[in-house]
Amino acid sequence: MKRIIPFQEVVDAVSRLCGEAAVKLPADVLESLRSCAAKETRPLAKSFFNQYLENAEIAVTENMPLCQDTGFAVFFVEYGENVQVDGEGITAAINAGVREGYARYYLRKSIVEEPLFERKNTKDNTPAVIHFTPVPGDSVRIVLAPKGGGSENMSALKMMKPSDGRAAVVDFVVNSVKNAGGNPCPPVIVGVGIGGTFEKCAQIAKKALLRKVGTPNPDPRYAELEAEILEKINATGVGSQGLGGDITALAVHIEYFPCHIASLPVSVNLNCHAARHAEVTL
Repeated sequence: MKRIIPFQEVVDAVSRLCGEAAVKLPADVLESLRSCAAKETRPLAKSFFNQYLENAEIAVTENMPLCQDTGFAVFFVEYGENVQVDGEGITAAINAGVREGYARYYLRKSIVEEPLFERKNTKDNTPAVIHFTPVPGDSVRIVLAPKGGGSENMSALKMMKPSDGRAAVVDFVVNSVKNAGGNPCPPVIVGVGIGGTFEKCAQIAKKALLRKVGTPNPDPRYAELEAEILEKINATGVGSQGLGGDITALAVHIEYFPCHIASLPVSVNLNCHAARHAEVTL
């Protein structure tokens, strides 16, 4: 027999996540910013790091969003196989929570209902983007990662040939960050997806941004690749806000997925220094 979660319980939880994610930086992101502030040698870049930390403190004290771009509401949901959300179901509940949360916490509504012609704002920041993963059990883990337009616009994906190899992957990721310059509000966290199909590659690159900052991939080969790419990105000198500095990226996180014998998809998804996310388990 399936466990039933009330529709409104999901709505309330998602609404709270919207406020929390917009206002409070996760502890690992704050710690990374503090560490980089201590290591940065260029005065202007160091001053930016101090401003990021001050901004994070003000946001919590004043209960105000960290950034005016409160983002597209992107969710990663682990949905237990023995659980069910009553009423209209979990997708409707999540969207209702976004609608309520963005109004309750006075967050900017940034979503247009049609992307090319009229571009009319939905006025409630829905629909959300929701990635579902079925898992064993009777609980639901909901992770919200609001994604701002400045960093999202600097995403890149390339369908490489397997013969291109490691060096081409490194060059593609490094050049993607370098060419983005100050647009994604660096220092950035770099999510990299390798493998899968066109769409899966992009999804895992975004999911990589949720990993605790600087935690290496458990596969030592990919951990080594992360370290190499991070070193080369920081050697570009792009720096904070694209105005120069020792640190352009806080971390590089790679996720990989099996792929076709003829394919080597590689994607890059950047997150600004305000790497916002919040989660709840119901």
